[in-house]
Amino acid sequence: MSKKRIYWICQIGGWSALMFYELLYYALEEELTIGNFFFAIANILVCVLLTHFYRLIVKEQNWVSLPLYRLVPRVIFSGLLLGLIMTLMNYPIDIHALKDVFNSQPFIFFGDWLSWSKSMFMWVLSYTIYHYVENMRATEIEKILLKTSVNETEAKVLRSQLNPHFVFNALNSIRALISENPAKAQQGVTQLSNILRNSLLADRRKTVELREELKTVEDYLSLEKVRYEERLTADFHIDPKTLYLQIPPMMLQTLVENAIKHGVQKAVNGGFIQVTSFLENNHVHIHIRNTGTLIKKDNDLEKHKEASGFGLENTERRLHLLYGEDSAGFRIFQESENVVRAEVIIPIQTEGVFRSIPQTKNAAKSI
Repeated sequence: MSKKRIYWICQIGGWSALMFYELLYYALEEELTIGNFFFAIANILVCVLLTHFYRLIVKEQNWVSLPLYRLVPRVIFSGLLLGLIMTLMNYPIDIHALKDVFNSQPFIFFGDWLSWSKSMFMWVLSYTIYHYVENMRATEIEKILLKTSVNETEAKVLRSQLNPHFVFNALNSIRALISENPAKAQQGVTQLSNILRNSLLADRRKTVELREELKTVEDYLSLEKVRYEERLTADFHIDPKTLYLQIPPMMLQTLVENAIKHGVQKAVNGGFIQVTSFLENNHVHIHIRNTGTLIKKDNDLEKHKEASGFGLENTERRLHLLYGEDSAGFRIFQESENVVRAEVIIPIQTEGVFRSIPQTKNAAKSI
């Protein structure tokens, strides 16, 4: 049933019930005449017209969007004015007869005015409160939708920033091999094409399965190992139960890339990268350990972000947009003298993610 139909049913039904109740009460006290009946019908029509007119004013002037200190006086005044009109409608039209009523029984008029104002005020208050609450709800929904739209747009921008950033670094790695070892450079181009294919597919989704992200990371590390050779070692310790859980696309690859650029690359004798995943308290934990040293100032993450480019800040912002600041977490710190560790915590939100996987304690592999 539409709101408009409900409105008219409540209007006609409500005023009819009130008037016929008054008519029944009058019939029990005095003799009921056909004139009283038609007079009650007239009152019903006038009450419907007056309150409908009030409704049109409220909608036209958009009263429900006003602050309470401006809305309340309007509601009180409207109830008193509508009550006064109904009182005058029920008194003689003759001005002399009206003066006689005021002279002989002045308080009866004010009593009738108060009675009609009470009925009108109940209608006005009910209608205004209902639409005031509806307006507040609609405003809150609009704010939520706007915030969601802004967050979604920002998340898309953050995802789109990853591809050119990654391609630039990968092409630099291949360029260094072209003159030294063309065969390895050709192999690197093949690996890069595989990575780009995966990243382009991932860019269309908010999240991807961890196993897909790990495949991209493995290809990337294989590409980097062509350049670093024995100076780079990498191994994975992945809990099989986490393979099909959802994580933001290219997030893990960005952290691994950051670990190489600001850790392994700066180490004289090269270094290592270790990726670990496990489940704890209904969250998937991903740890990236690598050779390196944070900027020395109480392991200040903000200072390290400035030196590491947009990668770390991008990761933290994406996690907050997707899962909220209280549900997901990210931190990077100096684990030991020459080892840095980045930790990502993501809530498990997808049901039925555990598939038929080998029942092994950990899936460990090295590159």
